[in-house]
Amino acid sequence: MSMNQTYLAVFLGSKTSSRMRAWMALPEAERHAKEQEGMAAWKAWAEKHQAAISAMGGPLGKTKKVTERGIEDVSNEMGAFTVVRAESHEAAARLFENHPHFAIFPGESVEIMPVLPIPGA
Repeated sequence: MSMNQTYLAVFLGSKTSSRMRAWMALPEAERHAKEQEGMAAWKAWAEKHQAAISAMGGPLGKTKKVTERGIEDVSNEMGAFTVVRAESHEAAARLFENHPHFAIFPGESVEIMPVLPIPGA
């Protein structure tokens, strides 16, 4: 596979969505049990697709934005990332069908985009 068969997957979810509000409203014991179920499912997903995973990535923390005006704290919907390799953009996207991020956890989606070569490199 060439470099253009590398894809960045970004896991998205809103901290204020109805899914997140419902998740946070669960009794603590029930939420903890769902977290354990979700982590086991995520681990199983990673094992199933280990040949395609270039970088497991991980959860993302607080965000700083840098502009010509300086540095500021911002919030966005990005929660985690993974880098995968696949034969096509469609094949990369299929790796994330029914992913625990939204099938168990209150995440909303996974966006997959090709990592393009640097122009002129």
